[in-house]
Amino acid sequence: MSLRLAILASLAFATMASPAPVYAINGRHIARAARTISATDEAHLRYVRRAGSRLFEEGTAHGTLPGGVYAECNLGATFVASVTIHTSSGTIRGHGTAIPHGSGIYESFSGTLTINGGTGRYVHAHGRAGFYGLFNRRTYALTVQTTGSLSY
Repeated sequence: MSLRLAILASLAFATMASPAPVYAINGRHIARAARTISATDEAHLRYVRRAGSRLFEEGTAHGTLPGGVYAECNLGATFVASVTIHTSSGTIRGHGTAIPHGSGIYESFSGTLTINGGTGRYVHAHGRAGFYGLFNRRTYALTVQTTGSLSY
């Protein structure tokens, strides 16, 4: 086998064995996300405990990425939440901010959720989603809906 044919064969094999395409920008190798999905989910969270102005909530998400949800929330003039979703393929972490609307026992909110990592299949997860819901000021229960895209 000639040297040229051996080089071409090894390049072809290396290309087939590569898990995801890799691109170079200004001399830096940048890996492209293996998959991007549109996701819509709804979670019903219940109050676990409170520490100062922070509420800790947990529950279950249903939809594109079902699983257990754990959230740490600060419900002031702007709702701020750190969220972890435990799916069968790994965890997804994100941070949401939302503006509350209305007053009384039930208060709606709307904003954005930014996904910034995870574990397992979602170790390189990133994305943005709309972040909507309803907060019960009497029981501290949250119903949350998200819709957006996730790359991992």
